[in-house]
Amino acid sequence: MSPGHAFRKSTAGAFGPDLAKKLAILVKMEKNVMRSMELVGRERMEVAQQLSIWGEACDDDVSDVTDKLGVLIYEVGELEDQLVDRYDQYRVTIKSIRNIEASVQPSRDRKQKITDQIAQLKYKEPNSPRIVVLEQELVRAEAESLVAEAQLSNITREKLKAAFTYQFDALKEHSEKLAIIAGFGKHLLELVDDTPVTPGETREAYDGYEASKAIIQDCEDALTNWVTANAAIKPSLSTRARNLSQRRKNNMGEGVGHDLSGQDSSMKDRESGLWVPAGAHREYSGEDEDEEEEEEEPSAEARGREEERPVEA
Repeated sequence: MSPGHAFRKSTAGAFGPDLAKKLAILVKMEKNVMRSMELVGRERMEVAQQLSIWGEACDDDVSDVTDKLGVLIYEVGELEDQLVDRYDQYRVTIKSIRNIEASVQPSRDRKQKITDQIAQLKYKEPNSPRIVVLEQELVRAEAESLVAEAQLSNITREKLKAAFTYQFDALKEHSEKLAIIAGFGKHLLELVDDTPVTPGETREAYDGYEASKAIIQDCEDALTNWVTANAAIKPSLSTRARNLSQRRKNNMGEGVGHDLSGQDSSMKDRESGLWVPAGAHREYSGEDEDEEEEEEEPSAEARGREEERPVEA
């Protein structure tokens, strides 16, 4: 782990509400993952260019194939870059749960504070009239806390499912497209004549330029036309897992819930003002402290040596 990654992880949530600290650490760790993915994508593109440069001085077949392989590997780097964008959708959605957790913390703190005050008065001044007042405040605080907790419960489930749907859809598309590139890369390798030659023997002239171009074009078409419905990998559950999952869905359908969304507006009108947005806390910021400007992406013109070599006859 790099020093920067370790620092961001260790300081995550240090200044935020206790309730949001664990998820704040996760959000920071995912930021580190994204930065690593960005680095992998950039280095993959550099590798593609270097492969093409090396192969340029080799025999015609090796030179042409390494050039086209460089194009494919550069495409892998671009896919890594696209995955980062999709992965960020997941991370931002997870971060929204952290923000709502931070908003719930004040209601929990106030309820606990009132409870502690009542206990202290009952111990020191059992007949104090202040106890009745505090008990009434505790009833109001508990009512508001119930709404806040229900909102947190609902949003957590909604955002958790949405976030990981983003991630798994992105991983599925990324993996399928990598498999496409790998498949066409192996077709390119078939154009290299690896038949052993004896000293002084000359290999036949290479005539695979048009074939290599056609393979690259087919690969690009396959990537462009890929859709989720055509995914090659379609995971299926075992009979036991399917039955247990269906039982869980049926059980969820039998529950009776209450729509509490309409109560949010009334909370803002209460004098205590317990429902405070996370961004309004002085000691807490909903934005990442280590957000930095994204580095410029490598130019697509650097792919392979297509523009350097005259068009083959």
